Amino acid sequence: MDRLATLLNHFDFNASTFHHGGFCGISRFDGEQRSGHVHLLRAGRLRFRGPAGYEQILEEPSLILLIRPQTHQLLASESDNAELVCATLDFTGGPDNPLTRALPDALVSPLSALTGLQASSDWLFTEAFGDDCGRELVLNRLFELMVIQLLRQLLGDGQMASGMLAGLADKRLSRALVAMHDAPAHNWSVEALASLAGMSRASFAAHFRAVVGSTPGDYLADWRIGLAQKRIREGRPLALVADEVGYQSPSALARVFRRKTGVSPSQWRGEA
Repeated sequence: MDRLATLLNHFDFNASTFHHGGFCGISRFDGEQRSGHVHLLRAGRLRFRGPAGYEQILEEPSLILLIRPQTHQLLASESDNAELVCATLDFTGGPDNPLTRALPDALVSPLSALTGLQASSDWLFTEAFGDDCGRELVLNRLFELMVIQLLRQLLGDGQMASGMLAGLADKRLSRALVAMHDAPAHNWSVEALASLAGMSRASFAAHFRAVVGSTPGDYLADWRIGLAQKRIREGRPLALVADEVGYQSPSALARVFRRKTGVSPSQWRGEA
């Protein structure tokens, strides 16, 4: 049972490096791209302006992760001597999926606090500021590795206060969550999930809601709709999608889909 591999098997992603080297001036990202962003400050000083007026000055090697499309700015003067490596992140399930929704709008941290990323960040900087052949391909893979290692550290340290990742960090709840992730079409009952967690039905339901922030039934419905959106984006017939994610008919899926998203599957397909 691998709680992280299950997530990434459903919602994998690709990184694409677009900057490595010195940085001076202002870079504005309007959030209209369908990509997340990751910025690594290797050296120097950088001002980061993020969503909802968030602002921070970085003066040591740091990670800035915006897992979903977000308006943000990077600012540095010539005297700041900033050195940056930057990449976009594109998820196969689209920018708004259960995994991206589980993370904060912006995650900013000195690399010294992310011990699990130390080796890969050192390797990434060596590649970015070297001139070996295949550099872009290696950088892309290293960015992907770093994000996976970051997710691993968030799970291992239990740093998320609530939501899916907090649930996966809980030893009892993680067994129930991974079961739902692995077999979304199964007719899961609260009793069956509580049994997997080794808890009584009442204790499991209360603990699940306190940690994850929703009832087990609502969580399962959200997970199923997230999977359905990915499959609809891939062009699969709605009848097949309904069967794969646990609904007896396309109309049953459509009812839950509209309740969760506000639009029908066909409307969502046209807007995706």
